[in-house]
Amino acid sequence: MKTRAKKVMMKMKIKNDLARECLGEIIGTFVLLLFGCSGAAQVKTGRDMKGQFLSANLSFAVGVMSAMYLSMGVSGAHLNPAVSLSFCVLGNLPWRKLLPYSLSQVLGAYLASAVVFFMYYDAIMEYSGGVLTVTGPNETASIFATYPSEGMSLQTNFFDQVVGTATLLLCILPLNDKRNRPAPEALLPPIVAAVVLGIAMSMSSNCGGAINPARDLGPRLFTFTAGWGTEVFTSFSYFFWVPLVAPLVGAVLGSIFYLVFIQWHLPELEIDAKSQTEVMDSTVVKSLEKKDDFKMKVAAL
Repeated sequence: MKTRAKKVMMKMKIKNDLARECLGEIIGTFVLLLFGCSGAAQVKTGRDMKGQFLSANLSFAVGVMSAMYLSMGVSGAHLNPAVSLSFCVLGNLPWRKLLPYSLSQVLGAYLASAVVFFMYYDAIMEYSGGVLTVTGPNETASIFATYPSEGMSLQTNFFDQVVGTATLLLCILPLNDKRNRPAPEALLPPIVAAVVLGIAMSMSSNCGGAINPARDLGPRLFTFTAGWGTEVFTSFSYFFWVPLVAPLVGAVLGSIFYLVFIQWHLPELEIDAKSQTEVMDSTVVKSLEKKDDFKMKVAAL
């Protein structure tokens, strides 16, 4: 029985690395938004009787932590096109993977929004009176995507998202930098979750604190197809492009700031004698293997 199950598993196992990584980003972002949007739905439809501002933000933070533990070993758990862009800028991710990663993240967010919608369908309809709107006292679109507070200009919202995302990258880039003081790998998810929670609690009142294009675009596309209509794009002076573009700008700036203010000034890594010996031995072995391979090819001729 075990042998048969193993054979089935081996047949289903995806050989392509990029495809596996994209699956990891899909399911990781799905879990992130499942927690986050569910928390927002509970707070909104419960009319602040079943949670408040902190509840929704904690839901997103727990979602980040859970999603990272889930997909970190497969794709690195970027969960955010802005993070993927930052890693491309820093040379930690090939540029050819940026678009597949980003599309996977948007898809995961879209699917999670669909699940939350059907899970809270009755509550949403009761709260909204059966009318799905983006603005007004009974709006429900903000359960899924982010929208600005009244009186906020596009310039303010754009700056808000640039600063929030730059802060995110400044805080998470040192965690995996061996020249800095990297955190233990097993502790990365709760640390990143704490950073996200801090940003959400201090920088989200202006326009929802998306700091993640996929987190906003995926749910926004879902609400567009689920009955909220084109207003999800046209409302608040076409605000929709702000959480799509500003986090990417913030990610690049955050990466540059980390390089200029921190990484370029860190001491070089010291390789101990044992490590140097291991590297030299490995180099010698590879060199001998190449020579043997060359001799075999010559002999074959």
